Amino acid sequence: MIKTPTRRISLEEFLQLPETNPASEYVDGEIVQKPMPQGKHSRLQLQLPNAINSVAEPKKTALAFPELRCTFGGRSTVPDVAVFAWNRIPVDEKGNIANVFNTCPDWTIEILSPEQSTTKVTKNILHCLNHGTSLGWLIDPEENCVLVYPPHQQLIFLENEEDTLPVPDLVSDLHLTLGQLFGWLKL
Repeated sequence: MIKTPTRRISLEEFLQLPETNPASEYVDGEIVQKPMPQGKHSRLQLQLPNAINSVAEPKKTALAFPELRCTFGGRSTVPDVAVFAWNRIPVDEKGNIANVFNTCPDWTIEILSPEQSTTKVTKNILHCLNHGTSLGWLIDPEENCVLVYPPHQQLIFLENEEDTLPVPDLVSDLHLTLGQLFGWLKL
């Protein structure tokens, strides 16, 4: 993440600013711009929501959203993939998916970019867990590993192709191994 030199502003002031590309996040009173996604990041960010939605959407148990701004607990972050239980998806007055999500995702997934700080991304995952998120993943495509953050439990480190990635109950039909996940990067 690239720290944008700026004066400290309130969350309300931040939310009035125009969106940036790549997205900016509001963390601890400061604006932090995410790095521009590169090839591996983009591919995983495309395939993961597709895989999740293919099992969850037909049953109306959850929806996965790439690059969705989530504002809660004094922060406004943009997880690479945010998964919401179907009954927690905000809707507008017409019953359509709302544009603004002022709540934590049920599952947050971050894909580490080469220039990103693992510590800063982990802080965002922990913030989600501290506000009700049921699972966090930190995917490192350079190391072909995934750090799994279950709430109130020890971190799980997965690095073997046959390792099955744990998923929340709302997408229990999703069976994905590390080999399948990183297989999406092969041509």
